[in-house]
Amino acid sequence: MISVILCGGAGSRLWPVSRELHPKPFLRLADGQSLIQKAFLHGAGLPEVKEILTVTNKELRLKVDEEFKSTRLQSALHYILEPFGRNTGPAIAGAALETKRRHGEETVMLILPADHLIADQPAFNAAVAQAVQLARQDFLVTFGIKPIRPETAYGYIEADGSQVRRFVEKPDQATALEYVDTGNFFWNAGIFCVKAATVLSELATYAPELLTGVEACLAASYRRAGTQKCETGNLELDAETFAAIPNISIDYAVMEKSKRVAMVPCDIGWNDLGSWETLCALNPADQDGNHISDPHRAVLHNVANCDIQTQERLVAALGVENLLIVDTPDALLVADKKNVQDVKLIYNRLKDEDHEAYKHHRTVYRPWGSFTLLETGPRFKIKRIELKPGASISLQLHHHRSEHWIVVSGMAEVTCDDKVFFLDTNESTYIKAGHRHRVANRGIIVLVMIEVQSGDYLGEDDIVRFDDIYGRIE
Repeated sequence: MISVILCGGAGSRLWPVSRELHPKPFLRLADGQSLIQKAFLHGAGLPEVKEILTVTNKELRLKVDEEFKSTRLQSALHYILEPFGRNTGPAIAGAALETKRRHGEETVMLILPADHLIADQPAFNAAVAQAVQLARQDFLVTFGIKPIRPETAYGYIEADGSQVRRFVEKPDQATALEYVDTGNFFWNAGIFCVKAATVLSELATYAPELLTGVEACLAASYRRAGTQKCETGNLELDAETFAAIPNISIDYAVMEKSKRVAMVPCDIGWNDLGSWETLCALNPADQDGNHISDPHRAVLHNVANCDIQTQERLVAALGVENLLIVDTPDALLVADKKNVQDVKLIYNRLKDEDHEAYKHHRTVYRPWGSFTLLETGPRFKIKRIELKPGASISLQLHHHRSEHWIVVSGMAEVTCDDKVFFLDTNESTYIKAGHRHRVANRGIIVLVMIEVQSGDYLGEDDIVRFDDIYGRIE
């Protein structure tokens, strides 16, 4: 048995905290764990699981890897790296084909979204045990959550015990209330348990074009990577053949058509955290019904039924009701709570305009640490850089900008062309455009530097890498 974690999507309904390069699975909850760490712990903690296979965007692989390893739970890791999102149909088809190739077609796959919350681990383990038994009888097993309220944002499953009658799209309020009252409708959790052979057989029957497209993509990816590289843990999919695959969910492609679908009804403390309303509800309400992420950063007067999320700055509100306020260092969202499902419209507009605020935060994470943009202007940019102990940036060159480095704390090992030297706290150096350079942290504490860039072009794509310990050279 292996666990398959699906880490795709932008989490656009949780903008401005969720961004394209820091999507919803990386959001941290009050206990300090991210959603993707929780998914990993759920999947890797089951006794039969031998490997975690993660399907994610290639730009997120190092980020995912770091999240997994920081849990300190040992598990074999394998990745399928997509060039861009193509929905759950291609992701699960690719995972099934890879599982068959590497482990055999009788292998059971537990498929978990990376961005859902499961609060009751013992109940989850019991539900998985039921699902595995059904999967070994060649059923496509889905998990149905007993609804606790009439929810219009979820799909539903109508079932009689474990027998699925039909899948139902997101209903209106009246229909959702009727579903809750009848007692045989369940929320569709998007969690599946299947044998590789079973899901591939059903794909061949109900979505042959999808399966053929994924097979062609994997064949092209193997040829491009070479057999040995395919076994190292990272399979990067060929972009051209991947683009030709139908963009479709596994529900539409197979689950709604197959006659071999079973459901495990369960109460596992599930929450998809699909909107600001559900995420903010994790914070306890004050006497006026306000949900505040950090009460020490909020000053309220005559405020009721508001959801307030803040990371750094103080938020003050006066005489307002039913508002969502989300404050981040580079973007502020204010919305009527009845419109929280439409936050993605703001995200999509920013994306259409290629605004940086849809893609990443002011602080950008790299495998070696992070950098925070402090200020930018005509021909200059100022960053705060943090390098983790033992980390180093790639050996690189910039054509259009020069860089000044000032060490704030720690000690930096600097390479500039054929020279290697050290900078202590309160020392600095200057790297001219066109010179190969690298900075490394050989110490045991975080290295903090201020970088001042100057030049006629300051884009992050003005970089030529010659050597990189994180494998980021094409």
